[in-house]
Amino acid sequence: MRMTNKYPICVISKGRWDTQYTANALSGMGARYTIFIEPSEEGKYSKHINKNRLHVLPEDFSKKGQGSIPVRNYVWDMICKSGEDRYWLMDDNIHAFRRMNHNLNVKVYTTAIFRVMEDFTDRYENIAFSGPQHKAFVNQNEKSSPLILNTRIYSCTLIKTDLSYRWRGKYNEDTDLMLRALKDGWTTVLFQAFTMDKEATMTMKGGNTDTIYNTGDNRREFAESLQRQHPDVVEVVKKWGRWHHEVDYTPFKINRLKPKKGIRIEPGNNEYGMVMISRKRAKFIEHRNRRNDRRDL
Repeated sequence: MRMTNKYPICVISKGRWDTQYTANALSGMGARYTIFIEPSEEGKYSKHINKNRLHVLPEDFSKKGQGSIPVRNYVWDMICKSGEDRYWLMDDNIHAFRRMNHNLNVKVYTTAIFRVMEDFTDRYENIAFSGPQHKAFVNQNEKSSPLILNTRIYSCTLIKTDLSYRWRGKYNEDTDLMLRALKDGWTTVLFQAFTMDKEATMTMKGGNTDTIYNTGDNRREFAESLQRQHPDVVEVVKKWGRWHHEVDYTPFKINRLKPKKGIRIEPGNNEYGMVMISRKRAKFIEHRNRRNDRRDL
């Protein structure tokens, strides 16, 4: 039986109608997803994306000068009203999703990986956010833990819907959100058994690259804004020719996972239907899924 994700996948996109990396990745996996776009760009996106995948926002939120923050909160509130317990929020610059298995970081063509992360997260009553690690931070030549507790989740996040928080500020909104939750005793889970392959910030046109991120100060304002929000755990440092924030997550080691009552885990290894296939077979599945997803174009 094909194992699919149970929570909705939401992708926020702006100015990238012709470079839809995340949409292509999700389509190739046979995923159901929604892309949230501004009304002024509907015509451009509809030439590349099936209209059934598009959710046109009620206004051009980018005019508010807060980057994606208003859109993120719009999506959160919308999902709250739908009654979903959790939802996925993803950036639009993810090339692929992968599984780390026996030190091989293998591209996947199934949404089963989302279901694994969802089922694990749902076993506990105090996980606020979870999601996959960036591919670059998992070394195939070293042993790695399948997950890391109580750190930042970014770009692809499974969010507990009924939390009291919302996105805020202009910069580093993901780190700020995680820190607020961790300080209140919630836990986060960063899965290293599953990874994402995404473009680095500021390397693509569109999004916030030419507006919010274009500060002209080697990202010093980025780092200092987070330090102002969390001076107790954030330092500003200069590395590789630009400014960075460094977060001390050690105070949150005391945040422990709390299993839900009555949860029963079956013995043995559950692969969720995932099997290794040849590259030829993988490409066939990917192309078939994308073709089916774009039939109405």
